[in-house]
Amino acid sequence: MDSQKEALQRIISTLANKNDEIQNFVDILNHTLKGVQENSSNILSDLDEEFDSLYSILDEVKESMINSIKQEQAHKSQELQNQLSQCNNALENSEELLEFATRSLDIKEPEEFSKASRQIKDRVTMASAFRLSLKPKVSDNMTHLMVDFSQERQMLQALKFLPVPKAPEIDPVECLVADNSVTVAWRMLEEDNKIDHYVLEYRKTNFDGLPRVKDERCWEIIDNIKGTEYTLSGLKFDSKYMNFRVRACNKAVAGEYSDPVTLETKALNFSLDNSSSHLNLKVEDTCVEWDPTGGKGQESKMKGKENKGRSGTPSPKRTSLSSRPPPVRGSRDRFTGESYTVLGDTAIESGQHYWEVKAQKDCKSYSVGVAYKTLGKFDQLGKTNTSWCVHVNNWLQNTFAAKHNNKVKALDVTVPEKIGVFCDFDGGQLSFYDANSKQLLYSFKTKFTQPVLPGFMVWCGGLSLSTGMQVPSAVRTLQKSENGMTGSASSLNNATQ
Repeated sequence: MDSQKEALQRIISTLANKNDEIQNFVDILNHTLKGVQENSSNILSDLDEEFDSLYSILDEVKESMINSIKQEQAHKSQELQNQLSQCNNALENSEELLEFATRSLDIKEPEEFSKASRQIKDRVTMASAFRLSLKPKVSDNMTHLMVDFSQERQMLQALKFLPVPKAPEIDPVECLVADNSVTVAWRMLEEDNKIDHYVLEYRKTNFDGLPRVKDERCWEIIDNIKGTEYTLSGLKFDSKYMNFRVRACNKAVAGEYSDPVTLETKALNFSLDNSSSHLNLKVEDTCVEWDPTGGKGQESKMKGKENKGRSGTPSPKRTSLSSRPPPVRGSRDRFTGESYTVLGDTAIESGQHYWEVKAQKDCKSYSVGVAYKTLGKFDQLGKTNTSWCVHVNNWLQNTFAAKHNNKVKALDVTVPEKIGVFCDFDGGQLSFYDANSKQLLYSFKTKFTQPVLPGFMVWCGGLSLSTGMQVPSAVRTLQKSENGMTGSASSLNNATQ
């Protein structure tokens, strides 16, 4: 019976996964269909605009050419009209002179004839008809303004859609995820020398496999990539996976997207647990600050609520409720007394993890490490056998030490600006590094028997955390070479407090 139930549960789980997969594919098809309709409408609109632009250009060119012909016609007509007017005037004067000369032939008196002859000679010499050019200044030829658009017609007839680059192919083997960076590599299946650049898009997701249409995150865009490889660096890995896709672009148009590729980007993400932190600590997500008025403010707030609820004789039941601490995550008590402690809200139960901590410059005292969930509400980090840490003291005297089980190991190194914490749960190792130089500061070697939580203590100052980080390659290399030999929990057993 039990085996049949287990088999049925497996079948149900398989069917549920397949239904989810099919539903995601249906969403993709619907999204694609909607995209076809929208894109077709946009393309038709663009086509109308392009042809309207061509028509507009042709109209402008036609108008300009018509104006040129009309200007040439007007110029030639004016020149010929001027020349015609000059010829008519010359002809009129010449006919008058001819008539005068003809009449002069009938003069009988020699003296008058001689006078008329001189006048005719002088007038002939000065006559415009003899200085007039009898060649038209312009011709009636207008062939220089003729057109032949046969080539242009061929070009117009050859109009076609732009050549669209083929979709690239992302090569998962060549992609690299390391040091909170992702290198994506791709190639063109067919050589295309018209490609100008590539566009890479990515988004974070917690779903494996094909990207989901209804995924809550938007695609981020990296444009104008000249090569076939791109590295995204300085990422916070706050999701299990990242989707990537790329497309090629020529000078005019972008091509189809490549098939999307999903790369795993797992890392430890946690926030600070405000529900169990000391009342003198102001906790917000990944930041904690010492607040000397925090406890008093909380007490007065609780008393105010208590007094507000009273009417006449106090009710023991009501007083008990008002003095009860607020609900806490994991049902643990809030740290109190001199344990100015706050823990992370995510337990480490296996694997290797890394995070970084930066203290404010004026922070007088702080500790960074890990602890079991069973750490008591009065316990301080490093003073029990359930917690391990490094402690920095900048008050009265400057000290830097590793602490465990109420034993102290002074560290003869400079306190770094930022401390990197490496926790290898399965290997039983907790190491601290200079986060910038990756210099090893100290390592604990132990055997974790319970899940551990990142732990922090701060007094008169503040800390900020960086989570969602992979174990840096330099730390992995140092872990292999050091193998926990620099220091261990056993070395603290004989150390003085």
